[in-house]
Amino acid sequence: MEKLLKELKKLVPFKETTDVGDIVLVVIEETEMAGYALVTGIEPDHTRKDEWWEVHMQLLSVPPQPLVWTLRTEQFTGQETFTMGGKARFVQAVHFETEAGRADSVPLSGTEAGAEKKGGLRLIK
Repeated sequence: MEKLLKELKKLVPFKETTDVGDIVLVVIEETEMAGYALVTGIEPDHTRKDEWWEVHMQLLSVPPQPLVWTLRTEQFTGQETFTMGGKARFVQAVHFETEAGRADSVPLSGTEAGAEKKGGLRLIK
């Protein structure tokens, strides 16, 4: 798992924090599965003495699959790996950047002055 994470950290720009609305990379060691999930909620787990959180996610698969994992802050921010059912796991938010002048300058619709209509898709921010 450590070797895999070392390689991923070279390829993926990770965030230090995780918030609702973030996309996280989820890695499961035994299956060597790596996929993305959308964080839909982070709520304190009051049934435990220490600081644990119920992290609600939607696995971005077809079809999307809801997940709720009870984790410590260090576990859902990529500071440490953890095990579930004897399988090592890793979760950390990914930092998505837009290239300067690229996404921010694209008109949202073809009706704006000077914009050419180029198809049926449009950028939604």
